[in-house]
Amino acid sequence: MARILIVTDAWHPQVNGVVRTLDTTARTLRDLGHTVDVLEPSAFPQIRAPFYPEIRFALATPGRVADRIRKFAPDHVHISTEGPLGLLARRYCVNRGWKFSTSYHTKFPEYLRAMARVPERWTYRMLRWFHNGASAMMVATPSLETDLKARGFTAPIRRWSRGVDPTIFRPRPKAESPYPRPVLLYVGRVSVEKGIEEFLKLDTPGTKVIVGDGPARADLAKRYPAVQFLGYRKGEELGACYASADLFVFPSRTDTFGLVVIEALACGLPVAAFPATGPIDILTLPELGACRDDLKLAIDETLKHGNREACLAEGAGYTWAHCTEQFLGNLVPI
Repeated sequence: MARILIVTDAWHPQVNGVVRTLDTTARTLRDLGHTVDVLEPSAFPQIRAPFYPEIRFALATPGRVADRIRKFAPDHVHISTEGPLGLLARRYCVNRGWKFSTSYHTKFPEYLRAMARVPERWTYRMLRWFHNGASAMMVATPSLETDLKARGFTAPIRRWSRGVDPTIFRPRPKAESPYPRPVLLYVGRVSVEKGIEEFLKLDTPGTKVIVGDGPARADLAKRYPAVQFLGYRKGEELGACYASADLFVFPSRTDTFGLVVIEALACGLPVAAFPATGPIDILTLPELGACRDDLKLAIDETLKHGNREACLAEGAGYTWAHCTEQFLGNLVPI
């Protein structure tokens, strides 16, 4: 059994796919008998991100991070994010000649351009430096691998997919909806970089339902009063939201995978999306949904061709057990 250190700047109480992925992976590794330590922000003083209050950055020092790593004495170090903790852990490994792995979860260049108008080329330059020092870089999809290689990322790339919790995201009898059908559902952060307004401004039949919260919620709720904003849901409540919907809409162009896409499929919901990394790798059959540059066309096609049984079959193939096996195989000894 191995001693595995996972370093992440994204952790609870944040609600997003990165946190769910890392938390579930760590728990699954422990169930398999491995010893796992997660170096995350709660152990340090924190400040809120000025453009995104839900995100907190750790005010860590090199000494405290080094002490934590030394005490744990890992066999493998996986650095999952490029924030303050990720940078300090990377520095520790490089200074000692340790090998480490990284993962590319978030398109920060696109996010920062959308939220703060930071030129993408500046952020990609930093990310190339960060990840090219790794002995392995994990990515979720072939299209993301192709994109990163074209942008000059040279670290060895290894696949690390995602899974769903079948106790929550499962087929249910079609639930009644208090809203006119078809119910078009979005689940995720309500923020500018998610492209939600491109969905909300469309003239579509039925009702748009937004599950989640974030800095853009108040403004969007005010400007789109016909849209149902339900806030965060989890567990059975979240599963019930999927069960009462007719179609899942994923309007992001900046996600690297879209964990909610496979959660929707596992519930039998077809998905309409832009042809971005993640959806374009997953929605490979018309019965699963459509990826189009015209999101209204994708919605229309998905309402017409989406098939519940095909979605359930596809969603069942995404398991956390398989993902954790991939993760273990991708790790490099220090």
